[in-house]
Amino acid sequence: MTQPTTVPSLLGVFAHPDDESLLAGGVLAQHAAAGARTAVVTATWTADTHRIPELAEALNALGAGAPRLLGYADARNPASAPGDGAVRLVEAPLDEAVGRLVAHIREVRPDIVIGHDALGQLTGHPDHRRAHQITLLAVEAAGLPHLYPDAGEPWRPAALYAATHSEAGMGRLGPLLQSVGKSLLAVPDAYVTTTVDVSPWAAVKWEAICAHRSEAARPRPLPGLLARLPEPERTEIISTEQFTRLSLGPVPGDPHKLVA
Repeated sequence: MTQPTTVPSLLGVFAHPDDESLLAGGVLAQHAAAGARTAVVTATWTADTHRIPELAEALNALGAGAPRLLGYADARNPASAPGDGAVRLVEAPLDEAVGRLVAHIREVRPDIVIGHDALGQLTGHPDHRRAHQITLLAVEAAGLPHLYPDAGEPWRPAALYAATHSEAGMGRLGPLLQSVGKSLLAVPDAYVTTTVDVSPWAAVKWEAICAHRSEAARPRPLPGLLARLPEPERTEIISTEQFTRLSLGPVPGDPHKLVA
């Protein structure tokens, strides 16, 4: 008898509410539909802001559970963390931010972690780049028992992927962002290790993107740009997701090891 295929559990780590839906909404919906555990950690915006109920609605559409927040401020929006003493993600003590994320990784115990790429996703947002750096460190630290011992039992994910966009795979997205003066920081095509056709989940992904109503109502953010497109063109843009698999942990027998 053929054994059923187990779909790996998935944890997304993204800088802002809506990043999860735009960059990996299809993959999150795909895994959730197959019965896998899925969750998302969002680094900026706090629970008392208007964007968190929107995030909760988006995650519900994707099947990714309740919001998990690191609680930092957006580098470009003071309203993202109102009140005295709010710390921007880009200025947060690195050890503190890594420790907060380690706690989520150890609680969720994902097989796969997905985060931002090193460029900061096309526009090079500083929060995206910082989230990438924190995720790299936290994924490794989560498996080491002597690091952050109060953050839960050690857990080492099996794989780490960075959501990305290649130069050849940008398609209609490039001109769309250029139309409002945004930069395009695409990776070389060879950097993409995995391209996923998420067209079966495009409607769910679009529902999650639309849940971020405050962004969809604005002219420059990507949800707003997509909302003003004809449906066929919009569906074409959101139906493909690209990722780079990043190496995790030591590689036994590495032929490129250093020698004295």
